[in-house]
Amino acid sequence: MDAALQKALGELLLTAVPTMIMFAILYVAYRVLVHNPLTKILAERHSKTEGAMQKAQTDVAAADAKTKAYEDRLREARMGIFKAQEARRKQLLDARTAAIQEARGAADTKVKAAKADIEKDTLAAKTGLAAQTETLAQEVIRAVLNPKAGASPAAGAR
Repeated sequence: MDAALQKALGELLLTAVPTMIMFAILYVAYRVLVHNPLTKILAERHSKTEGAMQKAQTDVAAADAKTKAYEDRLREARMGIFKAQEARRKQLLDARTAAIQEARGAADTKVKAAKADIEKDTLAAKTGLAAQTETLAQEVIRAVLNPKAGASPAAGAR
């Protein structure tokens, strides 16, 4: 049975040789016609997608830089506005302080003038009272020394 098995195996091997040759040709044709071009195309696609991703990353970095620059300019503009507002507020405060000082000076001048007028009026009133006091004192002395001449109705009722 060994001989029959060897003969069958030999025939099977002999009939399989064309199949193996066809398989080898098919494998080489597959590698040449499909696999190698497909590998090249996939490599190109990968390089293009990697390149596109790198370009996208570069674009994102540029956009971030522009955004940062814009934010910096915006911050500087806001600071400029705040400084201008602060300068304007200080200028108005200084003007207000100057106006208050001027008003206080004018009020002090008016108060001093009013005090001087009051002092003059007081002095005039004192002078007038002193003169009237002297006159009244002489009349009282005259009335006391000469009661008959200056008799008043109340004095007679005593």
